[in-house]
Amino acid sequence: MLGNMMQGQLLISGLIEHAEAYHADAEIVSRTVEGPIHRYTFSDAAKRSRQLANALTKLGLEKGDTIGTLAWNTYRHFELYFGVSGIGCVVNTVNPRLFPEQLTYIINHADNKYLFIDLSFVELLESISASLNGIKGVVILTDNDNMPETTLENVICYEDLIAAESEDFSWPEFDENTASSLCYTSGTTGDPKGVLYSHRSTILHAWIVSTGNVANVSSSTVILPVVPMFHVNAWGIPYAAAMLGAKLVFPGPALDGASVFELIDSEKPDLLMGVPTVWLGLLQYLKETNQTLDSVKNALVGGAAAPRAMIQEFEEKHDVFLMHGWGMTEMSPLGTATSRTDAMDDMDIEDRYDLQQKQGKAFFGLEMTIADDEGNELPKDGVAFGRLLVKGPTIVERYFKSNQSAMDANGWFDTGDVAKIHPEGYMEIVDRSKDVIKSGGEWISSIDLENTAVGHPGVGEACVIGVLHEKWDERPVLLIVKAADADPTKDDILGYLEDKVAKWWLPDDVIFVNELPHTATGKLLKTNLRDEYKNYLINK
Repeated sequence: MLGNMMQGQLLISGLIEHAEAYHADAEIVSRTVEGPIHRYTFSDAAKRSRQLANALTKLGLEKGDTIGTLAWNTYRHFELYFGVSGIGCVVNTVNPRLFPEQLTYIINHADNKYLFIDLSFVELLESISASLNGIKGVVILTDNDNMPETTLENVICYEDLIAAESEDFSWPEFDENTASSLCYTSGTTGDPKGVLYSHRSTILHAWIVSTGNVANVSSSTVILPVVPMFHVNAWGIPYAAAMLGAKLVFPGPALDGASVFELIDSEKPDLLMGVPTVWLGLLQYLKETNQTLDSVKNALVGGAAAPRAMIQEFEEKHDVFLMHGWGMTEMSPLGTATSRTDAMDDMDIEDRYDLQQKQGKAFFGLEMTIADDEGNELPKDGVAFGRLLVKGPTIVERYFKSNQSAMDANGWFDTGDVAKIHPEGYMEIVDRSKDVIKSGGEWISSIDLENTAVGHPGVGEACVIGVLHEKWDERPVLLIVKAADADPTKDDILGYLEDKVAKWWLPDDVIFVNELPHTATGKLLKTNLRDEYKNYLINK
């Protein structure tokens, strides 16, 4: 027997309409690409989104068409999230930090009809435009006074595009499983893969992310999302803010410590969201200027593991709880978080830091387990570790344009991570399956070694890779970028690690480098390093 309830569809247009109706005066503040700070309200954003929808319709765009963006976190990009998806089109947020070959692949693979780009990326698009197929026009996200000279064809000014359009638009009704946005993986192995989100999955994810056990978003919350809108939809926060009327503070292209702190100081956010590299820059600036984060209560970090030293500095110098979040593009993206609990407040502080280093508990709707290479489920005892598998309504079923399911025979998606799950439900990433070091039949976590090494005051950044060894198959080698004005030696580093990790985990060598490579999303890029140092110990 079925229930007797209405069957209203969960549509992204409903979010911006709700925000206008019930949180009309909530602010959206942006540092613009042109320079000045821009501020307006959800009511303004809703009207301009409808103007955009009218303009897109006049351009001849139809349901299912894809529109690409190369844009920072600003109010205009925010409008695209709603104006594009609201008419049944798909917004493809393209990561401008990718290699030109990857950008070309994504734009062509997505079949983008138009590209909406910030001024920062005009030259970048010019450099690849000859390789792009099917692009009808390029809309530059600025006003007429700031329009650049460009060799791009069929260029349109965004403000001119929407200026003459009506603020009235009737958002169409359609199935909530209709595609809404398209994000691509980083493509560290092979071509990037597209993940096509639906209106339903997007709204479910926004609801989940905004709950008390995750970001705890409400109309009283002020959020500064440094995580880019071109990176898995800024973890769903633009949607969650519209759903609950939270104030948004967009940093635009200025992500250095001084610029981020300027916004924190002026707009008083209580929640920060971003990757560890951004927070390292912010903490360094705060240290140099003797400033503190007075308004901030929580900071959500994702994209890579936060070192213990970062968790400790946020807590002890700024009274900010650093919350790990974990997920991936294929998961919409967030899946777990280490939200603050009453039990944590009663813990010894060092024990609490141990817990904060874990990736957290699964959100409602996410099932999670670990399995060995044969697919046998492993105990969730905090000791056994294996392949991390997930399933749920916000998880990818297949990649864009693929005829092959991304799930195994039992409906699980293999994340590519190696993890433990503790009896109380906390998940702990041990490593990426391709990064774990197999030494003498035992596994060594490169992530644990890196996080421990970064605790040394002379270490700015650390990277651990497994290299060939004649006796043990693989052994860890530690690459280090020295902290500013520091000059540690190999013996200093090994001495620091000696009582913090198992003896057989100690790196066989420490190599000091000027910089380390990163992916477009800020993660360490170890592929080339493994190739470069593959025979390092054998040839030494």
